[in-house]
Amino acid sequence: MDALTAYTLAAAKWALPVLAVWLLLRCVRSMLREKYEPELWAFLEGRDGTRAELRHWECIIGRAKSCDVVLASGDVKPTHAALLRSDDGAWTLYDLSGGATANGALHDDGAGLAVCDGDRLTFADTDMTFRALSEDERAETELRRSMPGMNISQGVTLLLLTIFQVLLALEYAENYTGDAQRNAVLGFAFIVLLQWSFFLLMRAIDRRGFEVETLAFFLCTLGVAVTASSAPDEMLKQVLLLLAGLLLFLLLGLWLRDLRRVKALRWLVTLGAVGLLLLNAIAGDTTYGATNWLSIGGVSLQPSEFVKIAYVYVGAATLDRLFRRRNLFLFIAFSAVCVGALALMGDFGTALIFFVTFLVISFMRSGSFATVFLAVAGAALAGLLVLTVKPYIATRFAAWGHIWEDPYNTGWQQTRALSAAASGGLTGVGAGSGWLHDIFAADTDLVFCLLSEELGLIVALCAVAAILGITFFAVRAAARGRSAYYVIAACAAAVILVAQLALNVLGSTDVLPFTGVTFPFVSRGGSSLISCWALLAFIKAADTRQNASFSVRLFSRRHIDGEADA
Repeated sequence: MDALTAYTLAAAKWALPVLAVWLLLRCVRSMLREKYEPELWAFLEGRDGTRAELRHWECIIGRAKSCDVVLASGDVKPTHAALLRSDDGAWTLYDLSGGATANGALHDDGAGLAVCDGDRLTFADTDMTFRALSEDERAETELRRSMPGMNISQGVTLLLLTIFQVLLALEYAENYTGDAQRNAVLGFAFIVLLQWSFFLLMRAIDRRGFEVETLAFFLCTLGVAVTASSAPDEMLKQVLLLLAGLLLFLLLGLWLRDLRRVKALRWLVTLGAVGLLLLNAIAGDTTYGATNWLSIGGVSLQPSEFVKIAYVYVGAATLDRLFRRRNLFLFIAFSAVCVGALALMGDFGTALIFFVTFLVISFMRSGSFATVFLAVAGAALAGLLVLTVKPYIATRFAAWGHIWEDPYNTGWQQTRALSAAASGGLTGVGAGSGWLHDIFAADTDLVFCLLSEELGLIVALCAVAAILGITFFAVRAAARGRSAYYVIAACAAAVILVAQLALNVLGSTDVLPFTGVTFPFVSRGGSSLISCWALLAFIKAADTRQNASFSVRLFSRRHIDGEADA
């Protein structure tokens, strides 16, 4: 190694954590500084001329402060009625209390009442007139939303990520030789090409919100590094799976633009998910006590990862109108099948993730009756998890907090992982220079410690912060989501990512029981990577910033341009 190369590698060890922190800060600042101009779809006009704006496609009307439209009258129920908008702009009134009418008409068949511009709506003793926005009013709203905000240049942020990737590639090029060297360098070259192609595609269709994708590509970059360290011969497979995940992200994002077709397909998705779990339970391969792998045509996949996508898809589609009890019962039954099947297969970590997601989805739109029922159902599901714990899972729980008492048996993986992570310090021993990748499951279940050893604690914590940043974005965007479907789906997807993160990081460091759950986007493997990109599509669909998400249908551009010219 010549002097110049030695200095370059020494500088890279410190440059990598600096670039990682800088990239994260730019993404978070962009999320915080981006102006959210609310969308306006219609409004209710009171007798005194006051206006209550309808800023979502499902608006709850009532006395409770949590309602979208709050009415102060004591005769109005806490959740009195709901106004729902369809994709084609039609509005429907649903009575939740037995005291809501449209032009004096009641409904009792659960189908709702069609509402048009100028209709008189009555909520107990409160009369209001429904007003739909005209084309000119919508154009004015969209013109205001399209004003340039304070968004930080996403191209510069992506350039920082590219420099990070180039430095990693240089480290592997110096530390490796032969096929391993070539595969590592080509892996980083592929992800650089992929992320810039995607960025340019989004700019070509006038989409500029790229923070979430940048964080995902940063995490996938670390995933490429993990593959280069543990299995360089698998690099081609890993980058092709990354491409597959990105394509699914695009396709699912475009599919989510039309809620009518989304909801029409939910029964087929439900049957597909249940069928996949049953097939896994019957014909799956058992590895270390868990039957969570299925081999089809020589290709191994983990069905539970794809069921996560279906679970969010179906859960959000059925609970966006929770006041229909039939939907509630069906979702609880679907949840019981998913969690029960996973528990019987011994996949405790994934079953726990589904259970947590079930609680989050359920309580986001629950009413008084539903709250009690779902609480009981949640307790029953938790009891099912406890009763179906298998011996190997019990062994893991017994080792929790005692790994150093038996470092050559039950504590073998975690004691080695912690030792390797400690040896890495803040900046790591260098890409590809560690030894933890020789331990079983180091590139999947123990990946946080692998990153800490080779790239340092700072970069490993940046990976954790990236998932938390995506979650923060999902919660912030969901508060302004167009439809309850997007709100529920985005929050559920974020919960899955955070739950996986917590179980992986805290499990590998012995803070929580070791469950063998993957680190989102980073752990090597195809099923998990593809699933994470699909979950990201639900989060992206909730982003209503002007021109930010390809998953959001925009108001006709000619109306906006016409207003601007005027």
